[in-house]
Amino acid sequence: MTSPDPDGPLAEQLLRLTRRVHRIQKRHLQECGLGITPAQSRLLRTLAHYDAPPRMADLAERLEVVPRAVTTLVDGLEASGKVRRAPDPTNRRVIRIELTDDGRKALRELHGARRSAAKEILAPLTDGQRAVLGELLDALIDGTATRGC
Repeated sequence: MTSPDPDGPLAEQLLRLTRRVHRIQKRHLQECGLGITPAQSRLLRTLAHYDAPPRMADLAERLEVVPRAVTTLVDGLEASGKVRRAPDPTNRRVIRIELTDDGRKALRELHGARRSAAKEILAPLTDGQRAVLGELLDALIDGTATRGC
């Protein structure tokens, strides 16, 4: 006979929360009217973290997806004017992906939509509960145990 999994209910709660976060973020993305999918939003945010325009292979590696997936995302974002393909100045066989001014504007709007989604998700919590949740999330993200709770 197997013993019950003590973390089973907690794991299910985490999965349900993750799905709720995705639904709320998707709704806020739709409400801001940019016509950007969550995957395109992730690519734009990732692109903004580079000091110089990356190659598609760099984006695929950072996003942990196959290069073909990045090509599809870039095609959509390029069609809407949010990114552009640019030749590498030192190697004409390499194409770099650059944010356009419209892409930077979209990022600012996306940031607002994400903050609104976070505000909605955290609304039921008191300030004290938010502080505790922040500590717990840091421990989960870092993979270290918290001290003295």
